[in-house]
Amino acid sequence: MKDPFLITKEDILKFYKPVNPSTHKGLQGHAVIIAGSYGKIGAAVLASKSCLKSGCGLVTTFTPKCGYQILQISIPEVMVVTDENANFITNIHLPIIPQAIGIGPGIGQELGTQKALFEFLRINTIPLVLDADALNILAENKSWLELVPENTILTPHPKELERLISKWNSESEKFQKTIAFSEKYKVIIVMKGAPTYVIHRSKIYENTTGNAALATAGSGDVLTGIITSLLAQSYEPIYAAKLGVFLHGLTADIALPETGYQSFIASDIIENLGKAFLSLDSLEY
Repeated sequence: MKDPFLITKEDILKFYKPVNPSTHKGLQGHAVIIAGSYGKIGAAVLASKSCLKSGCGLVTTFTPKCGYQILQISIPEVMVVTDENANFITNIHLPIIPQAIGIGPGIGQELGTQKALFEFLRINTIPLVLDADALNILAENKSWLELVPENTILTPHPKELERLISKWNSESEKFQKTIAFSEKYKVIIVMKGAPTYVIHRSKIYENTTGNAALATAGSGDVLTGIITSLLAQSYEPIYAAKLGVFLHGLTADIALPETGYQSFIASDIIENLGKAFLSLDSLEY
């Protein structure tokens, strides 16, 4: 494997866009998060809140009926659209055309949800982030990958990656297979781990932020929200992926002196996003 490009603050600042002082919410992008099922509405909450907290002007969350009250109470800033089904997603219908969509956190793999994902992919042309159960469903139905738009961002953890590209026997084989997958389907892969890598065709980018505190439930859901938010703010997909993993890791570096490794949770990522952005804006955090 050739040496990866490092994702550093210096690199990020080449394409980072500070907020225009005269902007309004309509110019800051509208993102849709499609997430949650009975018992996993927390994934929808984490992804939606991190999406808002990463600078997106508007966020609409599509979730089963059982998630309606939870989302409305826990994140009043987010708009909620519900599936007709109480417990899981069966038919994705969006009343708006957003700038970006993130799909997968906590959706489960019910047959109805699999069909809904297929129908969604068949007609969707909007920039996309695929995570969690959306990836697991695609791993079971590999032909559906042909429906995924070019430069879609996939965010698998090691087990999800294995389901997509099959087992590997060495680190170099893992990278070879991931690059081949990226080239075949023309997608960007965020290979979550320590460290996290972004694979864009034959290019490999290694993130330089983050620590073991990020190995916690819901961390990936938050990353999906962050990257979807950046896509909605019209960052090019590769830049959204790189900035997303950099900020996500940076929150853990900022919080570590206060939380330690053990008591850092996914909500702490969201809590520290403001300080992460301030550090990019060269203000003290």
